[in-house]
Amino acid sequence: MHPTLTLFAAGSLRRAFLPLQSQFTAQTGIAVDITFGPAGLLRERIEEGETCSIFASANHQHPQALYEAGRAQKPRLFARNELILTVKNSPQTAGKEWLELLSDKALRLGTSTPQCDPSGDYTWQLFDHLDASYPGLGESLKRRAKQLVGGRDTLTLPPGVIASSWLLREGWADLFIGYAHYATALVGETDIRSVPIPAPWNIRCDYYVTLLEQSDAARQFLAIYSRGRRDSVVCATLVS
Repeated sequence: MHPTLTLFAAGSLRRAFLPLQSQFTAQTGIAVDITFGPAGLLRERIEEGETCSIFASANHQHPQALYEAGRAQKPRLFARNELILTVKNSPQTAGKEWLELLSDKALRLGTSTPQCDPSGDYTWQLFDHLDASYPGLGESLKRRAKQLVGGRDTLTLPPGVIASSWLLREGWADLFIGYAHYATALVGETDIRSVPIPAPWNIRCDYYVTLLEQSDAARQFLAIYSRGRRDSVVCATLVS
């Protein structure tokens, strides 16, 4: 009987890892149990003793902490992403670009949760970048931001939805800062739009993976991911 491979992965990797899950099992006979969620909270579960073979995080900090504690191998960079602004179309947002939208204090801004979720950490880094160029804007955004997802007591999303579009359509926010790769799934939508954040201010989001067990199955899973799933990776860039 084959063992089960247990994978903890950032929620933003769902569209990349789910197709690979069935492919890997079909090729090897090994079942893969994947838990998606905010990487900071997943790291805490590993530290509390939950079984995990592979940890794929949307940042370096969380797998590095496990490595330094002697729980995991040295993390490896495997993908990159960046941030984007998703906007609900309305007379108040029509025709506005990223800076004007973020500067409008009448618009409700949604984010993920810093420390619990790397998306929130990257968003706070964005605010710091903005504050350096537009004094006071970043600090104002930190005060305005509603941490709607990615935390211990934040909203629970319905299965399969994209956080930004669901939150905007349900009326929780007018704007949401999240990962840029989701923009491809929102092309053609009429009620929401994706607004790029220019490179001088945007944040590079580095994804790292680490092994928590020395097994051929874990190494094989990562090898198949790197070799055969480049066409379905949803992050901006897969790093070899």
